[in-house]
Amino acid sequence: MPEKSDHLAVLFADIVESTALYRRLGDVDALRVVSACLDSMKAVLPAYRGRLVKLLGDAVMCIFPDADHAVGAAMAMQRAIAELRPGGLDLQIRIGLHTGPVVVGSEDVYGDTVNVAAYLADAATPGQILIAESTADELEPELRESVFPIFDAVLKNTLAPTAVCEARWRDDFALRTHINLHIRRSIPEDAGSMVLEVGGREARVDHWHATLEIGRAPESGLVVTHAMASRRHATIRLDRTQFYLVDHSTNGTFVTRASGEEIHVVRREVMLEVRGEIRAGFSRDDGRGPCIGFYRDRRSLYRV
Repeated sequence: MPEKSDHLAVLFADIVESTALYRRLGDVDALRVVSACLDSMKAVLPAYRGRLVKLLGDAVMCIFPDADHAVGAAMAMQRAIAELRPGGLDLQIRIGLHTGPVVVGSEDVYGDTVNVAAYLADAATPGQILIAESTADELEPELRESVFPIFDAVLKNTLAPTAVCEARWRDDFALRTHINLHIRRSIPEDAGSMVLEVGGREARVDHWHATLEIGRAPESGLVVTHAMASRRHATIRLDRTQFYLVDHSTNGTFVTRASGEEIHVVRREVMLEVRGEIRAGFSRDDGRGPCIGFYRDRRSLYRV
């Protein structure tokens, strides 16, 4: 399908603390639980004229023709996950959605509307559905009655102040009817930088340089000269407010978390936490080799 512009609703829904599931249950059982949640969310789409754009690991990105269908689907997703309890676990999702102009391609959707929806999902707490006031204003009266403002924000695509609203989907939800004027956020928030250091060299991943290649190839953003490293070993990428390592290598990448736990990542991706170490192709127990230290620098770097 060729690219075209349209006014749509974009929705992101994330499974809360899915990374912890893999640590608790192991890869096989955690994947089964996550897949059940994703299938449950996707099953909602036909009834609300929704289309799955793509899966983002533990999240779905969807589009809808308008705000009513998107908010209806978001509420249905929350109810479905609340009732699902895969593996006997009480899981939660957080949802952000936004309406506006988008560019629709064959495999993705682009534009500021997408960015705002994604960051609203990141700003949501477990079990929450967040929308901007402009989206709330597009809702039919029956749905509009379930929406109330909870904090002020500045949308970076317009720099205009707005209220961020919560769409209430449970009857027992604590009703908050006023904007908290003491809370002001910027949507999207600044993710800061991920700083990587090896052998006295430093590289950053941020909103201006959203990917970094690691490997033996001289053109790599961070060159690692070690026999176990592949020429194109791994990529560090920024996705919304989180940083991920994506392994492309033969021997895999070993990531040591701040807790001291070491995980072996082979041809998959893992979210990087606040700080830790990366080794290309070998474990910390296998002897000496170049260790890439990384840490999250949360100082604001956004150029408004």
